[in-house]
Amino acid sequence: MQLAHFARLLLCLVVFRDLWHTYSDALAASKETLITTVSDANLMYEFLLRRLVIDEDNNVGMQDQEMASMKLGRVFLSRINDDVPKTVPGMQELLIMFEGEQQSLTEDNFETLILGIIYSAYQAREKRQESQQQAWA
Repeated sequence: MQLAHFARLLLCLVVFRDLWHTYSDALAASKETLITTVSDANLMYEFLLRRLVIDEDNNVGMQDQEMASMKLGRVFLSRINDDVPKTVPGMQELLIMFEGEQQSLTEDNFETLILGIIYSAYQAREKRQESQQQAWA
């Protein structure tokens, strides 16, 4: 009887493990890479040239709605709004986490760092008080 319970438990663990890997693979695949080609990098540069806007909730948007509706534009806005901290302490914590990693940055972390630099530059420009500008700089 105990052998049957053990076999059932083992089967459940194997199924759970397979489901967990499938779920985590799906999550990893759902986060698209922002820049994969030179063309993507040029398009991201166009996003920055056409100006980004930060609303009162600290969400980033694009003034050019046509660019914002492009696939890469949607990925860019999703990544900058979902992955980048919106406060100075949050940004400092992210940098400390990156500094503490033993290996070089992953592609995902590198893109998050670049987007964080972009967000910080926009925040530094938008802030009126010099102390706030210095904090974001």
